[in-house]
Amino acid sequence: MAASNGQSENSIATAITEVSESVTKLVHDEIELAKAEVTEKVKSLGRGVILVAVGAVFGFFAVIFFLLTLAWVLDGIFVSGAGDLWLGFLIVFGVLLLLTAGSVLLAKRLLKVGAPTPNMAIDEARKIRATVSASGAKPDGPANA
Repeated sequence: MAASNGQSENSIATAITEVSESVTKLVHDEIELAKAEVTEKVKSLGRGVILVAVGAVFGFFAVIFFLLTLAWVLDGIFVSGAGDLWLGFLIVFGVLLLLTAGSVLLAKRLLKVGAPTPNMAIDEARKIRATVSASGAKPDGPANA
């Protein structure tokens, strides 16, 4: 009987050790998942911020070219024989305006990611907690008898 009791204690100690190692690995994996998720969101936000800056630069140059175009149009209206140089400025203004709009729209899409919170890791932790709580509340047939 004593040998049986020793084996029972040994198997319980082994089970506790295995559970402890599994929980440690699970927590480590959840932390890695959270890190990966936050890293991905921060990268997306960084790309969005860079595109906003690029759009702002294109917008700044678009304003300059718009003003130059306007000046050449007014010169063409009031001074005869000035030529159609303003059409080139108008084309450059249009291209810069399109680049600005494209950069801003792409940045807006990248910035929709939101705050860098690890939602997947949080959901997994909730599922694990619910599973552990549910398994802890279940009676173990022979142990309760």
